[in-house]
Amino acid sequence: MQSWHISSVTEVESTLTTSAVRGLTMAEATERLAQKGYNELSQKKGKSLWQMFLAQMNSFMIYILLAAAIVSAITSVPAIRHGDYTEAFDAIIILVIILLNAILGVVQESKAEQSLKALQNMSAPNAKVLRDGEMHVIPARELVVGDVVLLETGDLIPADLRLVEAVNLQIQESALTGESVPVEKSTIALSEKALPIGDRTNLAYASSLITYGRGLGIVVGTGMHTQVGEIATMIQSDKSTDTPLKLRLEELGKVLGIGALAICAIIFVMGILYGKPIVGMFMTAVSLAVAAIPEGLPAIATIVLALGVQRMVKRNAIIRTLPSVETLGAATVICSDKTGTLTQNKMTVEKVAMSDRVEDYPTEKAEPLLTPLLQICMLCNDGKINGDHFIGDPTETALLEMGKKAGFSLTELTKTYPRVAEIPFDSERKRMSTVHQVENGYVVYVKGAVDSLLTKCTALLVAGKVQPMTDEAVDEIRRNNEYMATQAMRVLGMAYKEIDHLPQAQVLSTIEEDMIYVGMVGMIDPPRPEAKQAIATCKTAGIKAVMITGDHKITAIAIAKELGLITNDDEAIEGVLLDDMDDQQLMDQVKNYAVYARVSPAHKVRIVQAWQKHGDIVAMTGDGVNDAPALKRADIGAAMGITGTDVAKQSADMILMDDNFATIVSAVEEGRKIYDNILKAVCFLLACNVGEIITLFIATMLNWQAPLLPIHILWVNLVTDSLPAIALGLDRAESNIMQRKAVKQTKIFSNGMIWRVGYQGAIIGALTLVAFIVGSQESLSVGQTMAFCVLAFSQLVHAFNVRSNKHSIFKSGLLSNKALLLGCAVSAILMLMVINVPLLATAFRLVALDNVHWMMVAGFSIAPLMIVELFKLFKWNMILDAK
Repeated sequence: MQSWHISSVTEVESTLTTSAVRGLTMAEATERLAQKGYNELSQKKGKSLWQMFLAQMNSFMIYILLAAAIVSAITSVPAIRHGDYTEAFDAIIILVIILLNAILGVVQESKAEQSLKALQNMSAPNAKVLRDGEMHVIPARELVVGDVVLLETGDLIPADLRLVEAVNLQIQESALTGESVPVEKSTIALSEKALPIGDRTNLAYASSLITYGRGLGIVVGTGMHTQVGEIATMIQSDKSTDTPLKLRLEELGKVLGIGALAICAIIFVMGILYGKPIVGMFMTAVSLAVAAIPEGLPAIATIVLALGVQRMVKRNAIIRTLPSVETLGAATVICSDKTGTLTQNKMTVEKVAMSDRVEDYPTEKAEPLLTPLLQICMLCNDGKINGDHFIGDPTETALLEMGKKAGFSLTELTKTYPRVAEIPFDSERKRMSTVHQVENGYVVYVKGAVDSLLTKCTALLVAGKVQPMTDEAVDEIRRNNEYMATQAMRVLGMAYKEIDHLPQAQVLSTIEEDMIYVGMVGMIDPPRPEAKQAIATCKTAGIKAVMITGDHKITAIAIAKELGLITNDDEAIEGVLLDDMDDQQLMDQVKNYAVYARVSPAHKVRIVQAWQKHGDIVAMTGDGVNDAPALKRADIGAAMGITGTDVAKQSADMILMDDNFATIVSAVEEGRKIYDNILKAVCFLLACNVGEIITLFIATMLNWQAPLLPIHILWVNLVTDSLPAIALGLDRAESNIMQRKAVKQTKIFSNGMIWRVGYQGAIIGALTLVAFIVGSQESLSVGQTMAFCVLAFSQLVHAFNVRSNKHSIFKSGLLSNKALLLGCAVSAILMLMVINVPLLATAFRLVALDNVHWMMVAGFSIAPLMIVELFKLFKWNMILDAK
């Protein structure tokens, strides 16, 4: 985009062939509209429901499940022809799971279209323009480059403008810069080309709001060629990143799929070598494929995440996309906006200086000494108080709040000292004056920049007495002013004078002479008290906290130091310097900085991408339109619920209902808990599957009859195991969950996890084989029934083992997870029904067991708990975790 802020008004008029006095002609405007199109944001065509559905099927694990379902359906055809429909159960159940997951995924889809709709809703519906030298009100979408727009207080800026007239013009650009304090505008051409948006004081941007004054501006950008249009382009073009959970489950699916195919091939070849029927061996191979893949895992992960979403609401976080819950737990970097997230989004007076030193406010000075200062703060003020709410400019509301806390009533003051005249603030004088009627005449109250006031003051108030202004006093006041400024405070001085008559309007400005200096106040948007503790928690949890703000560097550094975010100024950088770095240089240096000031929307996206290139999982907070591209690009975008724009909320994965940084950290803790619990469920399911594989593999290699049928394995995988796995997702967090470092990895398998899945699965498989051998002494049906029972019940018992890798279940609390107790009880009842209800037993090809066999089943089923407890006792359970 062209740097219009460095062009003079005359140059802009010449370049755009327009006139600031007359505007365009109607003919010129019509021609330009035909050439360039309407002043509105274009929309990229979204995905159809069918495309979204197909995208959900694009997963290696889904491919394997589909293949298993198709093979199972084909092999069940002969049985179906003979009236046996049980063989088709395998295929039907697998297909139902695939469809449910795809439907859930489609429901969660796309936010970019909603973001663009919200951007369009922010556009001004109408605009006042000069055409042929006359004012016309036209639909804002019909504005063209070169149009001259009239601006008044309360107007929404309809396009990007180069200001040609600015009378006390103040514009709130928070949607673009993130900073709530209005920007004072001028018409003077600026010399520096590479200025942040917030410093381009002669430009007005589409979607910004005029809070004070009036002006004129020449349209220099419309539609997609505005700053808001650039953001819309970034939202459209940016691709959402895959979540850590999706990446890890993808990797798991590939490993299991390749492993299943390899085992199937071995078993099939071995069976043929043993001279077994090809069809029978094919069915056995399918059984192994079904055993190798935890069919219920996608559904269980979805359920656990959904339950986590409900818990998040209690922590003031609304999750818009299910995988975001787990992504939060994996976060290694949190990039946070400053205003309203790390700070209170409320200007507050923190320092006061009368004639001497600077003191914290509330101060210990005797209250009567502060009365003149507080009266000026409240009366030389256009803000309003409505109950507990303060309405007006943030600076003025801070002064009102200061007075109210000191016990002053604005209503009573205005009754006692009614305002009879005023000189509004302007950027040249840098002062505001009000005249109030008092008993013996009038009093003039003035507030403004300290340096501006000092040139008009000939005396000062010291301990309630008026004394002549001296050079020493001036030096002291300036030192105090500089000190507050170095603390990133906004400083205002206060002065007054008494007059016996009210001057005529044409000479009213003379009242700002020979004033009495009273004191100054320093105000700042202070840090949230809980944010400091949250940042300390981030450090112990191995999470890098980063501040990204549109505010000035000095303010950002002051807040960051107070929060403990940085210790020295070298850890802060301005957005202008990022423009001098290419992407590789930024990636190399991104870890050196924790504070980014005066940044643009493009900078925010680049910062997020630089961290992601290091393998970090990045969470990003924001509230303005300017934050939307970075919110969408980050692994987890968090929008503000109170101050956030619709665009930000619809681009985000989660919404913070209290706009609080501490809420993000709480959500990270909840996310870690959920990830730990999903990992427990994965470990549990895989150990069970390994047990099934070992059972079938060894039986086939030894040329035995099949200990388990495909329907047995599907029942255990989808019914018996599912409830305990979901209950593990509700397990409580370990006490040190926020003391351990965040893990940067896409692999779901650690060495320790492979070891635990392997040896625990081997225990389950060995016990199932022993049960089959014992039962087969009586008959094949008894052997298969015992193997089925031991496999199912031992896995229910094993669910208690995986609650902790280190601690004994008797130490961590055997009964502390009520959901797990209930889940195991329900699964056990279902198992007993399958065995004892004749119709179900026939469908599953099971027979009744006598008491002796049931006692054996009970002994074999409890054995995994005892064996794993021994492994934990001798620390064999964690043998590979440090490697």
